[in-house]
Amino acid sequence: MSKCQEHDEPSTKKGDTEGTLSQQYGGIHAGSWVNGLPPSWVPYVQLARLSPPAALFLIYFPHVFGILHAANVHQRPAFEVVRTGALLLGGSFFFSNAAHAWNDLVDAPIDKQVSRTKTRPIPTIPRGDISWRQALVFTAVQAIGAACFLLFFPPETAIVTIPTIVGTTYYPWAKRHTYFPQVVLGFCLSWGIMVGSSATGIERPWEDPAALCLLSASILWTMIYDTIYAYQDIEDDVKIGVRSTAVLFASYTKWLLWFLIFLLGVCLLLYGEMTQMGATFYVVTIGGCLSSLSAMVANVELKNDASCWWWFSCGFWFTGISITIGLLARYLGSY
Repeated sequence: MSKCQEHDEPSTKKGDTEGTLSQQYGGIHAGSWVNGLPPSWVPYVQLARLSPPAALFLIYFPHVFGILHAANVHQRPAFEVVRTGALLLGGSFFFSNAAHAWNDLVDAPIDKQVSRTKTRPIPTIPRGDISWRQALVFTAVQAIGAACFLLFFPPETAIVTIPTIVGTTYYPWAKRHTYFPQVVLGFCLSWGIMVGSSATGIERPWEDPAALCLLSASILWTMIYDTIYAYQDIEDDVKIGVRSTAVLFASYTKWLLWFLIFLLGVCLLLYGEMTQMGATFYVVTIGGCLSSLSAMVANVELKNDASCWWWFSCGFWFTGISITIGLLARYLGSY
């Protein structure tokens, strides 16, 4: 049973034990299947953010959106859609592992100053379960693994991945240069829509206005949940000079989040109009996204670490599934 299913939103207040904070992608896992692995594997699972698997699916969801968008535009056969989805899940797995390991390598000097992240397994942190060389080798191997999946797609798809690779490589420095690293992250993750569309047969998907609307909606979605995620570390971030939308907007953050929800709804409405979506899209996708994100923003306690973590790690499922169902319903309805 997942942590989302085991209990309702936790009520733990700011100032939890370091062990509890570290279970929030801070380098310690909260039990579950990881305990059954060989001890030498565990630091790599923690480095790759595989427990819980929220990080993986936040990368994979936009690829699914892109696949279903292309399948609707070009009426791709079901076998091709399923095959593409399976291959991009494998690619997303390896890419997620590489991206998070790279992020921790670059961020290690910062992570050791943050209460939640100072137990991550990179060596500059007191724990130091993984050496620099091991972390670099792990990152490279995972990146090569992700690249191997591109061999199953047209050469153009590999070219489409370049913006994601460049953005992901730069992302760890974004929080040092701008108060909007969430925009950078949103672009990196949401560009998966273009990758998924390309892998399913759309050439130059960035020239498709509907795909750009879907991309914009996904970027806004990322900004919402990652701003909430960033609020876990806001006190330490302010002290050490790390920038984020959470730090910039501070006590006005919820006003920002409500505005982002409004913009996301507009983008989805435009997408629905451009692609002539049916009622299911408007009810399930737009209704589901707006209601799930509104519930997230209304109920999250930004000054409560555990609340921010719960809404980040569990709340995203409702939005991602809502978009997927709406796009999938259109595809199935075309048969």
